[in-house]
Amino acid sequence: MNPTIHLLCSNISFRYRPGLPYVIDHFDYTFKPGVTMIKGASGCGKSTLLRLLAGFLEPKAGEIITPRGTQPTDKKYQCRDLGFVFQQLNLLPLASVERNLALAASLAGIRSGEIQKNSRRWLGLLGLEQFSDRLPQSLSGGQQQRAAIARALVKEPSVLLLDEPTSGLDDLNTRVITSALRQFVADDRICIVSSHDSRLESLADEILDFNRFLPLERHLEALV
Repeated sequence: MNPTIHLLCSNISFRYRPGLPYVIDHFDYTFKPGVTMIKGASGCGKSTLLRLLAGFLEPKAGEIITPRGTQPTDKKYQCRDLGFVFQQLNLLPLASVERNLALAASLAGIRSGEIQKNSRRWLGLLGLEQFSDRLPQSLSGGQQQRAAIARALVKEPSVLLLDEPTSGLDDLNTRVITSALRQFVADDRICIVSSHDSRLESLADEILDFNRFLPLERHLEALV
């Protein structure tokens, strides 16, 4: 593990509008190479933190420093160093799986020879070689999920963020995804997975439990 590679959160706070409670409040953490799993119930701030780490949202206080030494809003970080897998997947519907990967890598400035090599690698590891010329809508839900992950991996970013990557998937699809993520972090890369899926806990080098940030609802207090 390379100790110089890290994604640093320094006392960050975030809320969506003035007057609303803070979703993230005075959060300090250093994400290191390997897999960090953020677990917790809906509404505990998991997805919000991923969007802050990606630069899609900006903290109201504190700062985030990327492995590039910049803030996450830095376009070079977002373009080249960041991979993000959304819950909605957001695959381009009129482009084949292979074309989805090629466009993502090309926008990151990856050369064509490397795009082909990386595409073959990640489509193979995710069991999608035979579906590379298919449109996303012709794939099963599990295949689409794996295709979205392959698209994020094809540029081999230094930071990979995944929001509920195994939601609704069976055990076989989940094992395929966890195997690919192990391959990804083998090269001193940071992988942060937001999920409530306990099957992913064995993949994680570290686990952050965001449930502790939620106020306990009154009807549950008697159960504690």
